[in-house]
Amino acid sequence: MAAKFFGQFLLEKGLINRQQLLAALEAQHASNPVLGELAQNRGWLTPAQARRVNERQRAEDQRFGDIAESMGLLDRTQVDELLAEQKARRKLFGEILVEQGSINRLQLDAALREHGAEREDALKALQVGVSGHPLGEAATSAINTSMRLFPRTLGAPCQVAGIVDSADALDGCTVTAHVRIASDTPMAIGLACDEATMHRMACAFLSIEPAQCDDALACDALGELVNVLMGYVVRETVPADAAYRAAPPEFGVSALNFLRQGERTLAVAMASPLGPFVLIVNN
Repeated sequence: MAAKFFGQFLLEKGLINRQQLLAALEAQHASNPVLGELAQNRGWLTPAQARRVNERQRAEDQRFGDIAESMGLLDRTQVDELLAEQKARRKLFGEILVEQGSINRLQLDAALREHGAEREDALKALQVGVSGHPLGEAATSAINTSMRLFPRTLGAPCQVAGIVDSADALDGCTVTAHVRIASDTPMAIGLACDEATMHRMACAFLSIEPAQCDDALACDALGELVNVLMGYVVRETVPADAAYRAAPPEFGVSALNFLRQGERTLAVAMASPLGPFVLIVNN
């Protein structure tokens, strides 16, 4: 069983259609603007200053407001006001569906209970698979980092879907980028997806329009995203006094070839509005 976003769950259950899903997602996105956007609306940051903060977020595991304050661009009072505005404007996905008339309150409550139970079962199965694996610590770090990194640098959430234990789960993963470190305990971190997802991730990561993103640029962006991910995993799992050397991102090993290495690889399916992808940890 795979964990799903609530909207996908409702779609698969036939409680909403795709048009209703997209309308609710659009409304949810509009109700939850990022702090940089709110600060620009108030005239507290310029677009260039917001981009500088976003660039630092790619390398530092900190919130937008904390970075902006450390850079002297915002003070604590301004950050608190922006956070309060963001919280006041945020709407839950289910509440939006009820407001739009896509489902009623009774349907929402029942669906939330069923979705919660399914997700709990899926996460328990994932925990068993990850905790008992030799690469479990690194995989957990990669998962948690992705769940923090995606909203901050790509403007979209991601969540765990489940362990990848068969080649069928890799259908559509036509692109695989990985970064390998050489050390006493060598390790590789990879990300596999289809080309459309790669392009959407690249556009979000680089803050550019699709027309500006060709295949070469999309590959470069995906490689850099994996590079950032590896940096966090190394920081959390490799001893501080350990010597290691990171290689540039590579695209020559497919997700399927990684999976065929058995216990040397742990692959985890992830879901995101930008598209599904697979996290790969290999030693």
